[in-house]
Amino acid sequence: MYNPDTDLLFPPRALPALRDLRCDAWQELVSSVIMAGPGSLEQITFILMMARLNSCATCNFASYRAINGCTVCTKQSLKRFREDDSAIIRIFHVTKTEVEHYIHHKESDPTIKAGF
Repeated sequence: MYNPDTDLLFPPRALPALRDLRCDAWQELVSSVIMAGPGSLEQITFILMMARLNSCATCNFASYRAINGCTVCTKQSLKRFREDDSAIIRIFHVTKTEVEHYIHHKESDPTIKAGF
């Protein structure tokens, strides 16, 4: 079965559907990620964070998650996230630090090519 809302990783096009799912701080975070635009540090960070929360790496074409699509999967992951809202904001900032660290080391190390 093919669902046009199913991707390999969390798709940024699903961001607007997530905005109102949690607290005001979450809504501000999602809005700022949308405003930052494609390829921005914030959007890359958000994609990585959501890919981890959604377990995108273990999804496959026949799974329940893939059949329902990424937007539904992400909404369910956020509803199942049982820590308080400040925890998910903290996870975003920790992930952002990881992405910044990776980018810094990639730029300063000529042996790292093509992101591998």
